[in-house]
Amino acid sequence: MKLYTINTGHFKLDGGAMFGVVPKSLWNKANPADDNNMCSWALRCLLIVDGNRKILIDNGMGNKQDEKFFGHYYLHGNDTLEKSLFNYGYTPDDITDVFLTHLHFDHCGGSIKRENDKLVPAFKNATYWSSAKHWNAALHPNDREKASFLKENILPIEESGKLRFVETTDGEEWAPNIRIRYVNGHTDSMMLPQINNNGTQILYCADLLPSIHHLPMPWVMAYDMRPLETMNEKKRLLAEAVAGNWVLFFEHDPINECCSLQKTDKGVRLKTTFALKDIQNHIL
Repeated sequence: MKLYTINTGHFKLDGGAMFGVVPKSLWNKANPADDNNMCSWALRCLLIVDGNRKILIDNGMGNKQDEKFFGHYYLHGNDTLEKSLFNYGYTPDDITDVFLTHLHFDHCGGSIKRENDKLVPAFKNATYWSSAKHWNAALHPNDREKASFLKENILPIEESGKLRFVETTDGEEWAPNIRIRYVNGHTDSMMLPQINNNGTQILYCADLLPSIHHLPMPWVMAYDMRPLETMNEKKRLLAEAVAGNWVLFFEHDPINECCSLQKTDKGVRLKTTFALKDIQNHIL
């Protein structure tokens, strides 16, 4: 198994929304805001190459939206999904599986691209994986969450005939050396891959822990549907992670790809940060 970081650019979100009840006097030190209170965040995905399978976990927000959309979210930087794949010798056509942790636009927007007046799969040879419960929630969203579920990102996947549902239970293996952990605080049935890479457990954190700054319990996004449940899920998984010496992989941290953890008097906290490619140098 080989793992590759796939950077698809950066975007901006309101700092208060990303840090919830945490005062700006604290979070602004972690990720300084611009004059509009917007902070820059990564759109970082993960490619798993294992035998003949090339599994892409999430795919950023894509580039098919209109000028008004990008005027809200400010996609910026020189990274794109295609460039990142090319850096490792791959193209979108090489991807065999697209695993979607959830269907918010910044995680699945790259699934679909425009070809003339049609919306088609960006990974024409891939199977797309979601969970049935989350898929149903995305098609019938609550009023608070519906702005994050864009039909143009979701419906063409089903129409292509390439959609499949993950049917594992929590902690069960979905593919060799890849277990799925389910969390429901951010959105219904978000799936976090837990990857066994030569004995090292790597948790792809998606939106349970967007960045290293979300490790403390109260640092929970205002975007979460059930913030108290998020806190309980963080507490449970972080306890497992520190006990098992796991690595956390961050999708949205603008600087840090991975971290290790340690137990302190204040709870589970950051030990050290490092790039995915340097992982073996940092695991004790």
